[in-house]
Amino acid sequence: MATRTLGRVTVTLPELDEPGLYLANVATLDNPRGIVQDFAYTDADVRSLELAHTRLVTGRMSRVRSKRGAFEALNLHGVEIVGCDLGTVRWSDSKLTRVVLKDCKLMGAALADISLNDVLFETCRLDYATFERVRATGPVAFIDCVLSEAAFTDCDVSDVVFSACPLQRTEFGPGRYRGADLRGNDLSDIRGAGNLAEIHISHGQQAELAAALVSELAITIGDD
Repeated sequence: MATRTLGRVTVTLPELDEPGLYLANVATLDNPRGIVQDFAYTDADVRSLELAHTRLVTGRMSRVRSKRGAFEALNLHGVEIVGCDLGTVRWSDSKLTRVVLKDCKLMGAALADISLNDVLFETCRLDYATFERVRATGPVAFIDCVLSEAAFTDCDVSDVVFSACPLQRTEFGPGRYRGADLRGNDLSDIRGAGNLAEIHISHGQQAELAAALVSELAITIGDD
């Protein structure tokens, strides 16, 4: 079983190159049976990508480009999404298990009511993305992902690893962050520092987190 250890978590990865597994090329992910399995969906350029009440099981999406999309009740298991530009996708009421998103753009995406278990985001652009009621029910990691001006609201990202992620004006709103690992990130410009109770940081980040909190509370520092 392929795994990857990232900080404090070990993510179980999809196994798409194992002997005997054949991924069939498909022209669309829309299937009347509501399930697409053992698939490869590649090199597609579409104006809109809309999927609802669909299961994607054991497969790979690569080099798919969409200006906008809507995913509702789209459940993924054992799936890689690589080099895709999903635009301002609206993704809701879904479950992701053993999923890797690598080198993808989801700038301005809206993710709501999604459950994540063994999910890795790596070198993805998530600028301006919103995460609402997103729950990490198992190992989750964001590695080298741009999260500038992204916002987390009412999320449970307990024990999630954020590593080498630009967090300019990233907002951590009310939610659960216990055990989240934010070592290796610049925290000086984040929003919602007061909500980050019981997270893990390194010694050098104490001053950064303090600076973010001072800014959030509009504290004036002076000798007069």
